[in-house]
Amino acid sequence: MNNCGIRYQALYLLALCAAGLWLTAWPAAGASLSSFTLPPLTHGQKAEHHVGKVVWVELITPDLARAEAFYTGLLNWSFEKIPGDPNYAVATLDGQPVAGLYQKSVPAGQSGQPAWLTFIGARDVDAIKQRAVAHGAKVLSGPKTYPQRGRQVIFADPDGAVFAALASSSGDPPDYLAAPGEWIWSSILVHDADHEAAFYQTLFGYDVYELSSTDSREHLILSNDEYARAGVNELPSDAVRRHPHWLNFVRVVNVSEAATKATALGGKVLVEPHVDRHGGELAVIADPSGAPFGVMEWSDSDSQQEPK
Repeated sequence: MNNCGIRYQALYLLALCAAGLWLTAWPAAGASLSSFTLPPLTHGQKAEHHVGKVVWVELITPDLARAEAFYTGLLNWSFEKIPGDPNYAVATLDGQPVAGLYQKSVPAGQSGQPAWLTFIGARDVDAIKQRAVAHGAKVLSGPKTYPQRGRQVIFADPDGAVFAALASSSGDPPDYLAAPGEWIWSSILVHDADHEAAFYQTLFGYDVYELSSTDSREHLILSNDEYARAGVNELPSDAVRRHPHWLNFVRVVNVSEAATKATALGGKVLVEPHVDRHGGELAVIADPSGAPFGVMEWSDSDSQQEPK
């Protein structure tokens, strides 16, 4: 995932998105993946490690075939099945892996929302687990080691947002500007931005920068290695029913066209395309099963440095 160098000042979300969307089934998904071999994140002899970078994302969905058709039509992704489990597929773009998709039905009588799980790069997953639990997180699955992939653990952070830490055995994707169809940015919407930023800083050693705001809510940037890694954005005070969650963005050439195409493919626009204050468009979309993600335009001339 190449979410480096994003236009940090523009990357808060406007009251947005996806009230009531949350992950409840990831622990079960993580447990079942131990029966087969997950592919490595990267290929090549030179392994890079970027602690704190969003290095991978995985979708849990009740309908894998429908998800594949949607993301193929929208983002031109291709899909490869993994030997050992027909319910898991790896999405690729120009031959490079961009995401994992896992099919899992929600048991009768239980609630659950299809969603994307955000994986953050780590060196020592077990040490991350100890620090996370000591600072209010709950372990939902793991730590577990998967051959070729690495060691991972899945948490609910102190505000309840679900995420994973992954120590990749093959190294992390390098820092470069994402191409259209690749993930370019991640943001977390929470009730207590300061507390959440401090939590993630404790785990991954981020620098934290505050952005100016016109909506009376806090908007922060998590940064390291001279790259902005993620945004921490405070939910509106009246959003008591909105569960804190991570939201990942894909770079597209034209947000309005992507939103129109997503609707035609069976998705739904949750936040209409709009121009951010730096001139680029973004929108938030739900795929046909309801999993939310963002689409964002990005100019190659925009700054790639962390805020100062």
